[in-house]
Amino acid sequence: MLLSKEYVGYLAREVTKRLIAGKLIEADAVPAVTERVHAALLEEMSLEDRINDEVRVILEAYSEEMRKTGANYQEMFRKVKSELVRKYKAVL
Repeated sequence: MLLSKEYVGYLAREVTKRLIAGKLIEADAVPAVTERVHAALLEEMSLEDRINDEVRVILEAYSEEMRKTGANYQEMFRKVKSELVRKYKAVL
């Protein structure tokens, strides 16, 4: 994840504060709303990490074949990652 968890917490507090100030949402329990926003942001921002992990597992399964054919790991990583991004309809 590119941002620290502390910064994501700060972003969650600011987003919640601005949504309430802009009267876009109403909330009696602001800490609960902030926590839900924080969880949603963490989930979304960790998507790339999960995709990268899945790419590594896939490439590990094909490592012997890649070694035999002389495939470049970095190039294959990018190709597999772009396919998974399309599959999951993710925006990175």
